[in-house]
Amino acid sequence: MEKSRTAGAPTAPQIGEDPSHQSESSRRAFLQAAALLAAGTMMPLARAHEDASSNTRSGQKVILVVIGGVRRAESFSQEGIQNIPHLFGDLLPHALFYPYARNEGVTAHFNAISSILTGNWQRVDDWGKLAPTTPTLFEQFRKQHRVGPSDTWVVASNKALTSLIGASSASGYGPPYGANVVFPKQLMLTAVVDALRRGRTANMADRNKVEAELESAMEGSNYEGLGWNVFDAAASLDPRVQASLKAAIANFVRGGGPTSGDELTFFMTREIMRKFAPSVLTVAFSDVEVAHFGTYSMHIAGIRTADRLAYQIWQEVQSNPAYRNKTTMVILPEFGRDPDGSSTNGFFNHRANEESTRDAWMMALGSAVEQPQIIERPVLHIDLCPTLAGLLGCSPLETQGTVLKELRV
Repeated sequence: MEKSRTAGAPTAPQIGEDPSHQSESSRRAFLQAAALLAAGTMMPLARAHEDASSNTRSGQKVILVVIGGVRRAESFSQEGIQNIPHLFGDLLPHALFYPYARNEGVTAHFNAISSILTGNWQRVDDWGKLAPTTPTLFEQFRKQHRVGPSDTWVVASNKALTSLIGASSASGYGPPYGANVVFPKQLMLTAVVDALRRGRTANMADRNKVEAELESAMEGSNYEGLGWNVFDAAASLDPRVQASLKAAIANFVRGGGPTSGDELTFFMTREIMRKFAPSVLTVAFSDVEVAHFGTYSMHIAGIRTADRLAYQIWQEVQSNPAYRNKTTMVILPEFGRDPDGSSTNGFFNHRANEESTRDAWMMALGSAVEQPQIIERPVLHIDLCPTLAGLLGCSPLETQGTVLKELRV
């Protein structure tokens, strides 16, 4: 298999080129996977048939998995692959992999995800108080194909992403064409806060009563307050989804369910896939951002959790008839993190204008992937939106990003 390289572009080092030493077994595994890809011996995953009658790829679905700030050193490097056994060992051999996918915009969470979802570098409020200045992928898809709100979803731990439900723009897009937004952790917080406000503090010391408080919160009609923004006309959340969430709450309280925000995000993602099977689904994992508290071991645990949960989402794609053989799934970090030894305390933060902060990677799987490849040509985060829009059969919009030619649009 020939690796793609753009004429005149700087030669990129091989994946995992790192001066640090690694065990021989890890090095062998790393090189073996790269060799299999280079030799073209890995068969591509199943792909969907294209609707030859039009430019719209009939029934195609897109899942975008965005992870918070992750450096190359802790992921796709010889030293870092031990933290991503599923991404490296299970998914890479079947993937179209861009080792050098850069964030050249504002390296803050809301701006980074806004840029990915609009194809333009966004420079608005870092905390999500202002909507993106250009239409999101959700808006493009919903308006151009006249589909309902249940076909576009965002599931995230970061409540600052609320404004991604719609962007104000002169082109006539905006909130009426936004996505359903789910913040699973907000459900937990709302129940606790409500209990405290109503003087039921004793309930917080009794695990069985905690479960009751959470279920009581689910019975209310203010789903947006619980982190739900459902545009459907129905007066209440679908009973099946509600029942599933209650079961998850029970397991959570009893110690047998999700153990982190990302675990709960995954659970809700899977429930949404099974109930609504949306065509456009964005999932944001953020356990890695525990790095802001300065605990490196917990940051690494967050990377490993995201690695496992991204793989589990792909397994759901493969087993779910609504997604199997007609889904393209893309995984990428929002950015890296600051370099060790920097004045910003290294891995704690992600604001330095440094290579380790802007340097990232991107992996695509599924129906748009012709064959597994490693594409050494540097690409940008803003290239993803016009590419995904093309996969969904949307007509081109004016974006700073360009279509990734390796994905079958």
